[in-house]
Amino acid sequence: MKIALIGSGGFVGQRIVERLQQRDDVDAVTAIDVVPTIGSPKTTVLQGDFADPKLRDPLLDGADAVIFLAAILGGAAEADYGLARRVNLDTSMDLIDHLKDTAPKTRFAFASTIGVYATPMAPLVDDSTPYGPTMVYGAQKAMMEVALNNFALRGWLDAVSLRPSGIMARAGADARLKSAFMSRLFYCVQRGEDIQLPVGQDDSVWLSSVENVAQNFIHAAVLPELGDNRAFTLPALRLTYRELVEALRRKFPQSASKVTFAPDPDTVTLFGSFPELKTKTADRLGFSRDADADALVAASMS
Repeated sequence: MKIALIGSGGFVGQRIVERLQQRDDVDAVTAIDVVPTIGSPKTTVLQGDFADPKLRDPLLDGADAVIFLAAILGGAAEADYGLARRVNLDTSMDLIDHLKDTAPKTRFAFASTIGVYATPMAPLVDDSTPYGPTMVYGAQKAMMEVALNNFALRGWLDAVSLRPSGIMARAGADARLKSAFMSRLFYCVQRGEDIQLPVGQDDSVWLSSVENVAQNFIHAAVLPELGDNRAFTLPALRLTYRELVEALRRKFPQSASKVTFAPDPDTVTLFGSFPELKTKTADRLGFSRDADADALVAASMS
């Protein structure tokens, strides 16, 4: 099996490259990003814009599946709508149109976002929860979900959209991302540094380790049958920040880090008011969540 990975130089992309190298059922990987990607014996690395036909064609040649991670995220999308539209919509649509015309049987695993939901969220989020994005990034991902679902329904492309939750823990998380404080918490406790969180101890959030998310995208690429629901949220742990801090203290018992809380209402609305999550479709198809808070911390800091 050959897999093409678009957005391979990022936090999740690099983990996917590493995991694909270990799989006996994957013979070759082609990977592309505008930033460098660390390759592997199975991986052919390309650097540049996936929209460039000179790079796109060798990237996709013979691919049985495409994992698509490339995006302009969160605050960056808000700050530059034109760039976000070009990457998140225009060139993404051009790519799936190309696959429709040249390789309609290709599995296309698309990275969407829980930002497609309304803020604040419904009391329960499940497979039937409707869209209600308030941010540019979430709205653009919702548009792509609709397009990909239509392509799958028509038999134009074997597409699926996956919505990961907060992915932990990104070292040096981009300060432009409003969620960066969550990753910073992990590393502050590890290094013994103090941190003040803009949420309350009993506020809740959905989290997944980067290892678990990488595995779930690979699972989407190799799974023989997906069924009819082609856009769904991936399993995640719902934790309070108190539970997360306690797990970090168990992982780093010698840490002198002081964690304090100063809830900011806007931040709590975005990153501290996550309701119960049910992921029936993903569970049925064998997608996974971290076993518990301790497992999430261990996998996030590996």
